[in-house]
Amino acid sequence: MSYLNNEYQNQKISTQNMQSDRPLLIAVIFLVVIGLMAIFSASAPKCIEMGVNPARFFIQQLLGVTAGFVGLKILSNFHYKKLISYTLPFAYFVIFMLILVKIAGVSVNGAQRWINFGPLSLQPSEFAKPAVVLLLAGIFYKNADIFDKNKFIIAFLPILIMMALIFIQPNLSMLLLLLFTSVAIYLCAGGSIKLLLIGASCAIPLFIMKGLRGYQSSRIITWLNPEADPLGAGYNVIQSLIAFATGGFYGVGYGSSKQKLAWLPEAHTDFIYAVIGEEHGFIGCLLIICLFWTILQRGFLIATKCQDMYGKLLALGLTFSICFQGFLNMWVASSFVPATGVPMPFISYGGSSIMVSLWMVGILLNISKDNIKRIRNYNNVRNL
Repeated sequence: MSYLNNEYQNQKISTQNMQSDRPLLIAVIFLVVIGLMAIFSASAPKCIEMGVNPARFFIQQLLGVTAGFVGLKILSNFHYKKLISYTLPFAYFVIFMLILVKIAGVSVNGAQRWINFGPLSLQPSEFAKPAVVLLLAGIFYKNADIFDKNKFIIAFLPILIMMALIFIQPNLSMLLLLLFTSVAIYLCAGGSIKLLLIGASCAIPLFIMKGLRGYQSSRIITWLNPEADPLGAGYNVIQSLIAFATGGFYGVGYGSSKQKLAWLPEAHTDFIYAVIGEEHGFIGCLLIICLFWTILQRGFLIATKCQDMYGKLLALGLTFSICFQGFLNMWVASSFVPATGVPMPFISYGGSSIMVSLWMVGILLNISKDNIKRIRNYNNVRNL
């Protein structure tokens, strides 16, 4: 990608022997462990009902965690500036996978979002998250001019194609996540707030009139008044709130949730935060919030300390994408926002989600290594 300095691709850079950001890594490991425990607790009753191994979802998630940590280790030692040469091929790969979903994907609950490869299942829209961040960081590191023709061809067109393919799945929650992440990167690159407001004032009414499908509109109506249809559209939200209320301050104990037995649908995916709230109470929920807040704080700190704009935007975009998705899941389970069907990173069941989330953390850790290397080199010069 020509927008990055040639020195990024030509200079010999290595951070393999550097130490990465420990608080970030520790927070992620805690979330992964909590997620594995929560998935086993929430999914075991469903597995027994299906007549399969009670640890089936736990084992499948463990495979995703293993692949995720392998990728994290590789990416933490692969200098982030070298990623620029893989950005466009990776974006084209994601587009190809999204097209494949439309052709031969598996439909679940009216949404065609997954591809099955034998016993394995992939959700290509998850891979769009790092693809969008890499593309935007690569074109905005010099300036935030969105009217550049070359930028449109290099980055905006692939992003628009990805978003269009995700929209028709349909997967509105992922689309909104990509849009908010794009806006965050644009603003931090020095983009015009006035231009953004003008675009939003034109796009939002059009989206509301033409973009919302019937079930998506009903979700907003249900969010405003779930009691109007307690056994239908409002059922999930009401059962989730009952789980939180039952948990109280300390919770009912690990494995003792009653809502997961028959009342709370998608207990191991979209509403796993409600199960944690019931079993571990306010204390457990607060721990999850603090861990995500730690990731947010460390990620933004890494972006602040980074010496080049590309690394800053990359760190900011990855951090925002992970944490916004995490907090969005909490807001949905707590009925602060309408139901969106977005999983909680590191916690919810889903091999694609856990793999991509850990790979994104690997890039963040590599950026933090580069910061440490620069600080050490500076100290060495001062001591001469």
